[in-house]
Amino acid sequence: MTCDEDTIANFTNHAYFNLAGQESGPAMNQKVWIDADQFTIADQYSIPTGELVPVKGTPMDFTQFKTIADEIDADYEPLKFAKGYDHNWVLNHKEGELSLAAKAKDEASGRIMEVYTDLPGIQFYTGNFLTSMEGKNGAVYNHRQGYCFETQYFPDAVNKPQFASPILKGGDIYQTTTIYQFKTEA
Repeated sequence: MTCDEDTIANFTNHAYFNLAGQESGPAMNQKVWIDADQFTIADQYSIPTGELVPVKGTPMDFTQFKTIADEIDADYEPLKFAKGYDHNWVLNHKEGELSLAAKAKDEASGRIMEVYTDLPGIQFYTGNFLTSMEGKNGAVYNHRQGYCFETQYFPDAVNKPQFASPILKGGDIYQTTTIYQFKTEA
């Protein structure tokens, strides 16, 4: 993207994934790993406060593979506000460096998804507000039957000077790379 005047540029992808396959039901028994030691804590309206919070010792810790369902309903204020996971993780790589950011796997099918990005953050959203959405061949998708990995600049970064800036200067080019790679495990 390019622009003729300074503007906010923070594109992402909001595709839902369920590695068990179409019409397989909830995706919460799949495992996730995120390369992040911190997340951007948000208020009850999902607006980050500007504070980076360590994930260690919290339900937000995906530094080791963990089943999504294990702590999604934990008595933890950020999870209560979002009715599950819908938060931005602060990736451990340098901004602009294409690196492995997250993995998901469905042990029953052996399917694995790897997410690579050069952006500083990744929003992990667990379909907390899905309500009877019709999909391919009339399949109906409900609450928590898919999840998203949305690579991005941190939400509300335009108002938080301590966050990497999503401002694209007039005449500059906005270009980022995100790769969703799929494979199987025997």
